[in-house]
Amino acid sequence: DLLQAAQDFANQGADLIDLGCTPNEQWSNVGDAVSALRDQGLRVSIDSFDTTEVEKACRAGAEVVLSVNSQNKHVCKDWNVEVVAIPDTPEDKKSFEKTIDFLAIHSVSMRLDPILEPIGCGFVNSLARYIECRKQYPDAQMLMGIGNITELTDADSAGINVLLLGICQELGIQSILTTAVINWARSSVRECHLARQLVHFACGNKIPPKHLEKNLVLLRDERLTELAPESLEALAMQIRDKNIRINIQGGKIHAVSARTHVSHEDPFQVMDMLLQSEVGPSINAAHAFYLGYEMAKAHTANTLAKQYTQDESLDWGFLTQEEKHHRLARTHRGERPSNKKTTDD
Repeated sequence: DLLQAAQDFANQGADLIDLGCTPNEQWSNVGDAVSALRDQGLRVSIDSFDTTEVEKACRAGAEVVLSVNSQNKHVCKDWNVEVVAIPDTPEDKKSFEKTIDFLAIHSVSMRLDPILEPIGCGFVNSLARYIECRKQYPDAQMLMGIGNITELTDADSAGINVLLLGICQELGIQSILTTAVINWARSSVRECHLARQLVHFACGNKIPPKHLEKNLVLLRDERLTELAPESLEALAMQIRDKNIRINIQGGKIHAVSARTHVSHEDPFQVMDMLLQSEVGPSINAAHAFYLGYEMAKAHTANTLAKQYTQDESLDWGFLTQEEKHHRLARTHRGERPSNKKTTDD
């Protein structure tokens, strides 16, 4: 399970796999875990204040230790790996500086992390500490642990991750530590991988990060196109077959077929009206299932202001799962499907 989870995170864009340990519970086999990950070609960091765990992990190939403060700084010089320096408490700047000075004197490679705090618990002040840290140590490697925001905020993580990585990019913070535990943040690794490229390009070219990375627009689409009401009426008069075309317009689901045009906000009402229309007798069980599936997508699109195109998957950015085309001719995403019948009803 560990190897599979680590490989999944690496496939999503993680550079190092951080092994988190449980406080007051020593992981006797941590060295074996690190070795197994290294054998799989993965880079590893160890997240523990237990010196025994850290020493085993470092001997097995862990290359970064999270974290070091006054509690364990005196032993870290023997680990021969990079460490993340943190203050004893988030507000304790003096302990932070003492730890940094100690590590520098003993030539220990380090990244500095002033600690990001959750919203409502000192978030803005902690951001200010990152700014101050960068000014005080302009050439230092830095790290920001962003899980305190994405995991502890009732909001989808993608937009939050973009904003946090934008802050990191502008401050020259080269590393982030993210988690993907709570369900609304389960795709954080992939989001951060896309976001770091987006903000790097935006900052490098001094432009806003707009119209550059559509895969991070998940819930709502960039723009919507809808047929005008008169176009739907004209379509109903022009077509001769009994295939049913589904569109959304004006917050309603529209179903159009030969001499038939019904619409309603509720897909169940649309289906009832179809069954009572001229095309009703031609709707068999398989066709009804297809129509129900398509109208469910249309209802979702109406709810979230997304583009709906019949027989196409809704666009969820990098989370999109492409669908097979079941009844209409294959089109490119964003194009309106043709009226040509490709399968029998």
